[in-house]
Amino acid sequence: MVFFRSVTALSKLRSRLGQQSSLRDSVRWIQTQSSTDLELRSQLAELIPEQQERLKKLKADYGKVQLGNITVDMVIGGMRGMTGLLWETSLLDPDEGIRFRGLSIPECQKVLPAAKPGGEPLPEGLLWLLLTGKVPSKEQVDALSKELRTRAVVPDYVYKAIDALPITAHPMTQFTTGVMALQVESEFQKAYEKGIHKSKYWEPTFEDSLSLIAQVPVVAAYIYRRIFKDGKVKQIDDSLDYGANFSHMLGFDDPKVHELMRLYVTIHSDHEGGNVSAHTGHLVASALSDPYLSFAAALNGLAGPLHGLANQEVLLWIKSVVDEVGENVTTEQLKDYVWQTLKSGKVVPGFGHGVLRKTDPRYTCQREFALKHMPDDPLFQLVSKLYEVVPPILTELGKVKNPWPNVDAHSGVLLNHFGLTEARYFTVLFGVSRSIGIGSQLIWDRALGLPLERPKSVTMESLENFCKKAASS
Repeated sequence: MVFFRSVTALSKLRSRLGQQSSLRDSVRWIQTQSSTDLELRSQLAELIPEQQERLKKLKADYGKVQLGNITVDMVIGGMRGMTGLLWETSLLDPDEGIRFRGLSIPECQKVLPAAKPGGEPLPEGLLWLLLTGKVPSKEQVDALSKELRTRAVVPDYVYKAIDALPITAHPMTQFTTGVMALQVESEFQKAYEKGIHKSKYWEPTFEDSLSLIAQVPVVAAYIYRRIFKDGKVKQIDDSLDYGANFSHMLGFDDPKVHELMRLYVTIHSDHEGGNVSAHTGHLVASALSDPYLSFAAALNGLAGPLHGLANQEVLLWIKSVVDEVGENVTTEQLKDYVWQTLKSGKVVPGFGHGVLRKTDPRYTCQREFALKHMPDDPLFQLVSKLYEVVPPILTELGKVKNPWPNVDAHSGVLLNHFGLTEARYFTVLFGVSRSIGIGSQLIWDRALGLPLERPKSVTMESLENFCKKAASS
């Protein structure tokens, strides 16, 4: 669907879019499905009662079991290492990396349906997996793709809200504004105002979450075209899947870019619940804020330099290496530049992680994509050299627990190679992807009746008094 309206008396009308491998024993209910039931909502309706009973039993049988000790370091150190959230859709292992419903990234690449044989997994397949714990058939993924396309309708007032901002506003500011404007049509808000029973909260949350997931690529593409191009966005192509359509709306129709976007959205979708954006989305939703309000809050967290904005910083830093040293940088020159960065009080962006203690598997799969599609790209070769140079230096420095590259160390170089060079926009791509993980978990938050999040805070004085008392006893 295409929307038209006059922006100013001098402007022209602009077109817009309206529109199986071996698994661990601990994964209880992952299975390959037949194509007999193509409707995602009906699948959830069958699964929810079982999982509600499972949670009740867990609480009744083990509610008083201790999960660990809380130290002062954890309280003042960003709650690192503190277990305190239930997040069903994914689990992050410090050594193995992320597992989506028990499946590693390489396993997802093998078993989730792709657009072509041997291709990257379709994001719709991951969405189905996160919501149901089951690997979908290609028919189910195709049906979900079609449903998302029908939901990808963005009202004209959303564009007006974005257009009210100066074009110089950061893309994430414009993105969050667009998501907040989408909230006007929230099904959860309408149902809550009408007095819906809490046992049914998940149903309008499901509607909002799927619509949100469908709408955000349209909004994101509009922002990209508004800031960096001619303001015209291509119409959704009914023959394309979620990732390919996003690429198409941005203006990139190279089949390799379609594949890259499928991979990018899939691997950036979810990273358990403790990261800033996921935790923020869960926290805000625990107050029964609808998925639009919750996801907008999550985006504001994602926009921070220590979280999603890091992918922007990585490419800018890599380009600064090229500007100052040249593309054919030697290992010794690169070492000197890394040390120069660290001694200036800055960090080398793209290295280290709050949980991981090995190379991020999301980095690895992007490296494999680059080796397959762009092995001679100069910036990719520089990234490869950084993989050899940076970890030993960070280890020598002795201040980091994880010197290895994370997902941000590679994504910008891939996008840059195929022409998406605007680093300020990269976090918006991350945000579109993260809608899948956060939206999926919000549905389960409501289905399981998870309560308002309210941890206890303390003052430094109370900590000091507690520790002194503990030491004297």
